[in-house]
Amino acid sequence: MSVTRNRQLYIGLILALVLLGFVLDRLGYMGVVRTFVQTLASPLQSEMTTTAQEISGYLESSADVRALQARNAELEELTNNLMVENVQLKELERENETLRQLLNYTRNNPQLTYETTTVRGRSVGVDPTNLLYFVYVDVGARDGVADGMPVITDRGLVGRVTAVGPNSAQVLMLIDPASSVNAIIQGSRVTGVVRGNIDGTVSMERIPPNEEINPGDIVLTSGLGGNFPEKLVVGQVTEVIQRDQDMFQVARIRPTVDFGKLETMLIVTSFEPVDFEAEILKAQEREN
Repeated sequence: MSVTRNRQLYIGLILALVLLGFVLDRLGYMGVVRTFVQTLASPLQSEMTTTAQEISGYLESSADVRALQARNAELEELTNNLMVENVQLKELERENETLRQLLNYTRNNPQLTYETTTVRGRSVGVDPTNLLYFVYVDVGARDGVADGMPVITDRGLVGRVTAVGPNSAQVLMLIDPASSVNAIIQGSRVTGVVRGNIDGTVSMERIPPNEEINPGDIVLTSGLGGNFPEKLVVGQVTEVIQRDQDMFQVARIRPTVDFGKLETMLIVTSFEPVDFEAEILKAQEREN
């Protein structure tokens, strides 16, 4: 019953307002009413407009932030991809340059045949009675590599193979104290023996005291003894030591090879080391 009565009151109120508006319009007072209502509603309308604009700006700003964050993530991913590609290209460029240099060396020295190899491991010992400096390479007996074969780069002599597996080999480096190479001074033709030292340096020993050698002289392999081919670059004389009590002179040598940065090398597969002393002993045994 109350619901019906309230509905009748609402309808009556609405009809009364419509009738009042009609009467006021007929009497010419409706314009004044409109102005009064607009004046009362203007602050509220302005506030609502400002609030609506703020909400719209906030929504647009949030959308812009999300778009910027997405774009920033895309740019970061692109930067990372480009950085990786740049690193790979630099590595390929360096590898290609190394291979070009090795290829030029083989073309300039066609009398020998070579097997290209890459360093796969490195070992530095601390006991002077053992091998101090040697590297492992990724070729072995299946590639024609044998014990004693010389190992070089386009810059000079690295060392020789001292152990061989089916797919890998161990290379004793020139700077090892167990390494010895018969050498010759390029200009004066003075001979001696190049040996490694415990501290990783290289010296030329057994130089006759009356021979003249000077810093800057180039040292090559002599080929004597049959362990290495001749004319491989070993290094350059940096200092000559001659003391009255010593029977021979000693020269400090700076190797042309950077043993700390070995990556790609060549193994001279066409060279077969010859142990002349062993052959002479065998010949003498046969004669006896």
